[in-house]
Amino acid sequence: MGVASLVLGIISVVWSCLGGTWLSAVVGIIGVILGAVGKKKGASCATAGLVLSIIGTALGLLFYIACVACVAGLASVA
Repeated sequence: MGVASLVLGIISVVWSCLGGTWLSAVVGIIGVILGAVGKKKGASCATAGLVLSIIGTALGLLFYIACVACVAGLASVA
């Protein structure tokens, strides 16, 4: 569980930087769940996966909100 959380956290951070905003949030949420389960079982890299998944989810949602606000701002100009 810890390794899966770590991999999903890395994918979530990379996708959020590349623009796959809602997809990175979904992958990050799955990584958070797996990280919490892995940490409960005592997996060694579950903490790193949990942290990366939280960061990836936050970045993905932040970029998504920024994109929605930008599009809404452009719609009000036209």
